[in-house]
Amino acid sequence: MTTDKTSADLETIQSILPHRYPFLLVDKVVDVEINKSAVGIKNVTFNEPHFQGHFPGKPIMPGVTIIEAMAQTAGVLVGLSMDIYDNRMLIYFMSVEKAKFRRMVVPGDVLKMHVAALRGGGKVWKFSGRAEVDGQLACTAEFTAMMDLGKG
Repeated sequence: MTTDKTSADLETIQSILPHRYPFLLVDKVVDVEINKSAVGIKNVTFNEPHFQGHFPGKPIMPGVTIIEAMAQTAGVLVGLSMDIYDNRMLIYFMSVEKAKFRRMVVPGDVLKMHVAALRGGGKVWKFSGRAEVDGQLACTAEFTAMMDLGKG
């Protein structure tokens, strides 16, 4: 488990987020600036369940799944910032705004989710997010989420 708070390996991510396969959409988090920003990495593979139906013969990662991957990256940032581990936190979307999709994300891509906290520190956080593949913009969005620490 990573303990330096500048990055999070899969074990650390799973200690913060309640998500599990097939809905855990972040493989690692790097470049963490506590209370400010982080970069999530998602290795997109053909065997992910959404590719069976989206779309047969032309697999494309759904846009809402890209936004969810950004949100999970933000959840790891919150967990690291507030020292919340041991799966004590559930995270609920409150809003998604200004979502735009610019590039398809397909199997074989490495998706990098850049998230920045616009407002936070308590139960409600607001983020801006940008997802890229090979430096090309795939998606941007702003989203607000509530952190529920009553899970544990």
